[in-house]
Amino acid sequence: MSDPEHIGPAGGGRLAHSRKPMTGRDPQEPGRSATPLELLFDLTFVVAVGTAASHFAEMLAEGHALEAVGAFTLAMFAISVAWISFSWFSSAFATDDWHYRVLTMVQMVGVVVFSLGLPAMFHSVGEGDHLELRAMVIGYVVMRVAMVLQWWRAARESPPFHDVGTRNIRWTVLVQLGWIVVGFTSPTLAVAFAAFAVLGVVELVLPLLAQGRAGGTPWHPHHVAERYGLFAIITLGEGVVGTVASSGDLLGGAAGTDWSANAVALVVAGVGLTFGMWWVYFTTPFGAVLVHRRQRGYLFGYGHIPLFIGIAGAGAGLHVAGLYLEHHARIGGVAVVLSLALPVGLYLLMVYLLHTLLLSAGDRFHLLLISLTLAVLAAAVLLAAAGVGTAVCLLVVMLAPFVTVAGYETVGHRHQRRMLRDLGTG
Repeated sequence: MSDPEHIGPAGGGRLAHSRKPMTGRDPQEPGRSATPLELLFDLTFVVAVGTAASHFAEMLAEGHALEAVGAFTLAMFAISVAWISFSWFSSAFATDDWHYRVLTMVQMVGVVVFSLGLPAMFHSVGEGDHLELRAMVIGYVVMRVAMVLQWWRAARESPPFHDVGTRNIRWTVLVQLGWIVVGFTSPTLAVAFAAFAVLGVVELVLPLLAQGRAGGTPWHPHHVAERYGLFAIITLGEGVVGTVASSGDLLGGAAGTDWSANAVALVVAGVGLTFGMWWVYFTTPFGAVLVHRRQRGYLFGYGHIPLFIGIAGAGAGLHVAGLYLEHHARIGGVAVVLSLALPVGLYLLMVYLLHTLLLSAGDRFHLLLISLTLAVLAAAVLLAAAGVGTAVCLLVVMLAPFVTVAGYETVGHRHQRRMLRDLGTG
């Protein structure tokens, strides 16, 4: 039997039973991959994303589109920023010793508390009186305080990263004080969303403020890319959840085997759309790109926020479609199709935009593909406006990501290979 002292967290390396110095990881470490601890941490975000998407779908189905979009954007922004903060720190400094694990557990508690506060926040937005953020803020502050303690350890134990660590601590604490003020003063919706916009911008620029002249951190390109791919899969899971949640009442009979045409269309559209979106995301080898575009790490990291919002929003859109087909929605067919087509369009646009910006290379073929993609989504909406059945329109939306899939598998992969060769990765 293998010596457990030499079995690492991902099947290699050495378990740290005692406290290890947090001196920074090797950014070129071979075979670096996500650890079981990181995967466990991600499970708490499954709950957060699922709760946000579920309440988003219910508000949309009730006809409160503007309020729903505002609340969902707020929730997904906070979820994404918290996950990004942990993931980049983990890539650069994870020791996987008992101290690091305990602080990660504290962050997981914060995520759960944050998730428990989401229903109250969505309800308050629907009521339109004030924004209820107290439980969410408590959970978010718990997550961020745990990150402050991680940064304090890195600053103390890793002299080359002392300055970037102390800057992160200073700015993170200041922003949390702002969130506490907003969360516990019960501001009106207008004031709360204005404050959220200001604090949100500070959260986005915090890594730049913290870095200053101190330099960056030793994050691992392939590890970071893998982590983002895993989080994309987590949010894509909302497409499957939305499909299952919205199909239940469409299955007739005591055994649930009397399937209607709407049920079949919804299942095919949900699974097909989710699979197509997955296929599109993983056509770009982000890890290989980041190796040669390390200076674009910030763009890659925070540019994924609208992409994640688009993915989770698509799952919510599928749920809305199911509620409509079950006659549990107060909106019309056009609004239903838009609730799915818009987030799918946002997601696909962000994939193309990130690809272009990270590789610093445009491609006319990409312009053709994204134009055809948007045309497919527009056609679905126009069909709904013309009175075509919602189930048929959902199947049309499902085709949107497969425009990119077909283009990549026939011609696009050669274009991408040339771009990667220009980066020196071909």
